[in-house]
Amino acid sequence: MNNLATKEVWYYEHRLPEGVKSYSKTKPIRLEELKPIKKWWSNRKESEICWKVSIDTIRERGFDLDIKNPTKQEEAHEYSSAELMEILENSFAKSHDLLNQLKGAVK
Repeated sequence: MNNLATKEVWYYEHRLPEGVKSYSKTKPIRLEELKPIKKWWSNRKESEICWKVSIDTIRERGFDLDIKNPTKQEEAHEYSSAELMEILENSFAKSHDLLNQLKGAVK
């Protein structure tokens, strides 16, 4: 490899501004929200929202760049039996409704 070859890939987890649940066509990301990223880029350091991955790791993953933030803990939620039954019941009801719609469309 020559000295211009990629040795690592940097990741920056952009967080939504407070009060914003998601971006959309009518509520797009605003340029000023990118200022912290631009500032960080000139002096990159790893943190809870910034990390780097070696090219060897990326190669081992078959060049899959979908790499989750290693500092972020997965939120575990434990459901009660009653909650699980309600979720399952709602899922079955949705499936039944969709099946009925499909039957109606096929007639």
